[in-house]
Amino acid sequence: MELKDSTSPLRPLPLLIFSSRWLQLPLYLGLIVAQCVYVFLFLKELWHLILHASEFGEQQIMLVVLGLIDVVMISNLLVMVIVGGYETFVSRLGLQGHPDQPEWLSHVNAGVLKVKLAMAIIGISSIHLLRTFIEASKIGMPAANVTEQGVLWQTIIHSVFILSALGIAWVDRMTQQKH
Repeated sequence: MELKDSTSPLRPLPLLIFSSRWLQLPLYLGLIVAQCVYVFLFLKELWHLILHASEFGEQQIMLVVLGLIDVVMISNLLVMVIVGGYETFVSRLGLQGHPDQPEWLSHVNAGVLKVKLAMAIIGISSIHLLRTFIEASKIGMPAANVTEQGVLWQTIIHSVFILSALGIAWVDRMTQQKH
């Protein structure tokens, strides 16, 4: 098999197919806009917490703080998708040697990105489930935000997320061992 010289131009069809990766750029730019929306949401919720801290009880403060943590974790998920996805599927960022280069970016590939995303989703789901468990003490009361069935379904869905992440990690590990 003859190796292609890296300086020779690609034929039209391979060039078109390879260049199509740039169609993902607007998607990543859209996720950056979504990141800005999450920053706004975080600041709004933080301001709400500061203004009402003296009125809130411990449980209400805990729920607002868990909401803030949830926003941060979703924002972290966005960063992983934006940076890792762009680096993996579109173009190199050229961060080698940069002091702020994320540690995980040096060994990111599609498999690693899937596992990291699955773990982030489990973390986000855990925060939601914790908030639900805290609010579960109000089940049966008029001010209840959750039902027994809602708690059950959230627990089942969270368990499915965990099983899915284990499956993704297991498949990724099997493919890494074969190579």
